[in-house]
Amino acid sequence: MPSEDDQYEVYSRIAEALEGRPLVLRTLDVGADKPLPYVPTQPEANPFLGVRGIRLTLARPELLETQLRAALRTAAEHPLKLMFPMVATLEEYRHARAALERARDELEAAGSAVPGKLEVGVMVEVPATALTAEAFAPEVDFFSLGTNDLTQYTMAAERGNASVAGLADGLHPAVLRLIRLVAEAASRHERWVGVCGELASDPVAVPVLVGLGVTELSASVAAIPAVKQAVRSVDSNAARRLAEEALGLASAAEVRALVECAATEAAAISSGSGA
Repeated sequence: MPSEDDQYEVYSRIAEALEGRPLVLRTLDVGADKPLPYVPTQPEANPFLGVRGIRLTLARPELLETQLRAALRTAAEHPLKLMFPMVATLEEYRHARAALERARDELEAAGSAVPGKLEVGVMVEVPATALTAEAFAPEVDFFSLGTNDLTQYTMAAERGNASVAGLADGLHPAVLRLIRLVAEAASRHERWVGVCGELASDPVAVPVLVGLGVTELSASVAAIPAVKQAVRSVDSNAARRLAEEALGLASAAEVRALVECAATEAAAISSGSGA
């Protein structure tokens, strides 16, 4: 396993390359489809519902606290935000925050610099977290919606299984309703909420996500130009109406058809105005 110093050096290089833009660091997220040779785990009948993400690192505190010390050292020198993956309960988040405070105390006792303020959030990948977002919101600084896993767990369709791939569309109204719950809780408590995963890289999804109240999108590098263009084309009031209509539909296919129809109508109106 990489040592604290190894991790600190890597995080620092990444942060320096960002030239003052914040680095959002997810703590170790392994298990299920993401094994690591130096983190052996017991075989599980259903690893996607087993010990992965924050569950694994809370069970192996030496992994978590080593990474947290490296993250805190980096955050003392560069803008950095921290998020915990696969959180399902508020108790898990509180245990992770307690580990962060222990890491801070250890660094301070050793004379190392630590940041005065560090934004800490949770990844919303488990429907239970979305459904209880109102309880999380006072204690977190932000939410990051991991839509690949959130869709997988909402639709009971393993994302790596080609036989059920058709179900794994984050624009399904059931997933959108969970996203809205998180966005509303975040707004009430003045927190920001981002989306990562394939949905954030899908230009078709942009107006719906904006309409639901999402404030940040984490897209793949190749998708950034198209996503930026989609964001710039969004009318916020129209997006809210579109999102509300999407929530009342029955399938992801219907939502996609709705968005494409709205885009076609908007383009026609724009073309007519230009004439």
